[in-house]
Amino acid sequence: MPAALSPAPRHAAANAVSRRAPRAVLLAVLLTLTAQLLWQASRPIVHARAQDLPPAPALATLQLAALGDPVALSKATMLYVQGFDEQAGISIAWRDMDYRTIIVWLQRVLDLDPRGQYPLLAASEVYGGVTDPAHARLMLDFVYARFAEDPNHRWPWLAHAALVARHRLHDLPLARRYAAAIRQQATGANVPPWARELEIFIAEDMNELDSARALIGGLLRSGQITDPHELQFLSDRLDQLNAGHKR
Repeated sequence: MPAALSPAPRHAAANAVSRRAPRAVLLAVLLTLTAQLLWQASRPIVHARAQDLPPAPALATLQLAALGDPVALSKATMLYVQGFDEQAGISIAWRDMDYRTIIVWLQRVLDLDPRGQYPLLAASEVYGGVTDPAHARLMLDFVYARFAEDPNHRWPWLAHAALVARHRLHDLPLARRYAAAIRQQATGANVPPWARELEIFIAEDMNELDSARALIGGLLRSGQITDPHELQFLSDRLDQLNAGHKR
């Protein structure tokens, strides 16, 4: 029978195996990483591409999906629409989005929650604030179209639309049309005098002083203005316009 190995050779053999094992594992890991890098390098580069906002579902479809809570769905839908400009790996400028599609989505949000104000705020102040005049006009007209459904609550957004038309678009006739709608339709006690007087200042900007005088006189006679300071302001302004007319 062969002689048994002494303890010293057995320990030496075990140490040799333990040294070879980590080296083999390390080599396997390096080969795996190299193969992974080569595979990734061979793949075609995928560029992030912006996705268009899809058409809005029909209102009836959304009402069914609301499961009896249209206000919650309205808020969730608004978050979806407003977050669509930020997509994976890419950011889309508002001016590059399809505004007609956005308007339909905003209409759906407003139809789900008619007392909600955020769609009109977004239309007048966010989407309507772009530098593209055509896009801005689409949003302002949307605000104007939906204003008449609830003038006493939606007047702030039409007032802002009038200011955008006046100062950014430099379209005084459009601004006056919006301001006239506020004066004629927003008659609630919560509507501040300055909102009803906005048309007067725009008429003056248009140098239509006869119209401005007529508007002031009409407001004074209507009884809509009850604040003494506002009444005094309008009376003084009317006197100034009349004095200028006599020169």
